[in-house]
Amino acid sequence: MALFATLAMLTTATPAHAAAPASPAVTFTNPVAEQRADPHIFKHTDGYYYFTATVPAYDRIVMRRATTLQGLSTAAETTIWSKHASGDMGAHIWAPEIHFIDGKWYVYFAAGSTSDVWKIRPYVLESGAANPLTGTWTEKGRIALPLDTFSLDATTFVVGSTRYLSWAQNDPAVGSGTNLYLAKMSNPWTISGAPVRISTPTHAWETVGHRVNEGPAVIQRGGKVFMSFSASATDSNYCLGLLTATAGADLMNPASWTKNPNPVFTSNTATGQYGPGHNTFTTSEDGKSDVLVYHDRNYKDISGDPLNDPNRRTRYQKLYWNADGTPNFGIPVADGATPVRFSSFNFPDRYIRHREFRATLAADVTNLADSQFRVVTGLAGSGTVSLESANFPGYYLRHKNHEVWVEKNDGSTTFRNDSSFHRRPGLSDTVAGVSFESYNFPGRYLRHYANLLVTQPVATTTAKADATFYAQ
Repeated sequence: MALFATLAMLTTATPAHAAAPASPAVTFTNPVAEQRADPHIFKHTDGYYYFTATVPAYDRIVMRRATTLQGLSTAAETTIWSKHASGDMGAHIWAPEIHFIDGKWYVYFAAGSTSDVWKIRPYVLESGAANPLTGTWTEKGRIALPLDTFSLDATTFVVGSTRYLSWAQNDPAVGSGTNLYLAKMSNPWTISGAPVRISTPTHAWETVGHRVNEGPAVIQRGGKVFMSFSASATDSNYCLGLLTATAGADLMNPASWTKNPNPVFTSNTATGQYGPGHNTFTTSEDGKSDVLVYHDRNYKDISGDPLNDPNRRTRYQKLYWNADGTPNFGIPVADGATPVRFSSFNFPDRYIRHREFRATLAADVTNLADSQFRVVTGLAGSGTVSLESANFPGYYLRHKNHEVWVEKNDGSTTFRNDSSFHRRPGLSDTVAGVSFESYNFPGRYLRHYANLLVTQPVATTTAKADATFYAQ
């Protein structure tokens, strides 16, 4: 942890150069919460993050709070509401969300009935307390929807001055499975007007095991509204899709929404993460970085119904943005410390990346994981660091004949030495920048030259600039 604290100090101080990123690096240690699925986090103006999620027993709503995102991993958990002993809201308590609207707290959740556990419908709780963990909760009842069918995963958001509700629901006229719907709201527990269906599972990646569009979550940026959603069965096939609309468009017109033809976040064998989905979005403590919150499992094969497997875990990682303004989810990263990217001091739109295992400097790296590295304790020890590839765990940046490559650790002393660096304050920006000096060739630094990464002496101003990077 001291290693990452030092990195944070190097990369989050007041930038001394125009190239310093507006969104500096944030790192987390995953998983954040074991056996907590469908996570939702609300960052409140009181300085706390409020966290709730589905528990494996499906019998209650729990909540915790902390002043930092990582702090939620060890924060005390409180049960704020339990299922009814009989009747509605008596079974399958799923996917709670916590929102603060017009001075009160609201929890949206889905529940079945003791007489029919699959009679899943959306419900709302309300509390006027300052601290929702200790306040009294009032049941506002079921959200009345025109169709009285399987419906769940209600979320609410505001675009302009209009508050919306989005949710997943089965419509027998459409077919099996769930679709995504949208409606305006007259108050936090009531929709107004007729809902519209904005997404139906049609692609192959949306229909594995079950036909599923569920778990909508909204993030807005650059005049666009992005709605992520989960698709397919809740095993290793579970994944995230994305809908996009222009904020100024008529969101109640299904034609305003465009679906990405491919999933944006999927299982990754290399990092050992399976079935990533049911996400939400929040921001870092300084408000400068968007953070993706989601659940997954660290194994692929499940015995029996995935809904009976308790081991979905809550995880975090930074959400990045492409040059065209679209979100880049990357891959579900390995457990442990999350990776960062390194942008160039003198070419701020370019990042260290690997291409066919050669380390280069490149712009608009849409294959995000190629430009992500975990800063880990140096393989050579002696106070060094090593940079481990995000999408090739066990592979590290190393110099070979002073060219820099991403290669698999072969366990040799030569490899350990070649892939270890002393982290230094940036040679051209000692406040916010970072430079990496070769462990076994002191005086040679990791730098870019003709868009290739090399280790070279840095005697000139240009060389020092080429050897300075920003973590983000």
